[in-house]
Amino acid sequence: MKELLEHIISSLIDEKYYEIEENVDGDNIRFILKVDQEFIGMIIGKGGKTVKSIRNILRIKAVLENKGVFLEVVEKEEKKDTTE
Repeated sequence: MKELLEHIISSLIDEKYYEIEENVDGDNIRFILKVDQEFIGMIIGKGGKTVKSIRNILRIKAVLENKGVFLEVVEKEEKKDTTE
């Protein structure tokens, strides 16, 4: 299922602007999509339509596999330079 999510997101933004964290708990899968601040709007979409569509696609796949799925979109934290 992670491959499906990666395919969808990579068609919207370049791979270097997001990270996907996957947490599996039995039959439930939780994805945390960490996106650079400037691209969050592209993932969420106008009125949240894009992210709702992505969630619906994931939900369809999850139903076919008898699993539960949750997608959370958060802002990716910038890596701090500690070489001062």
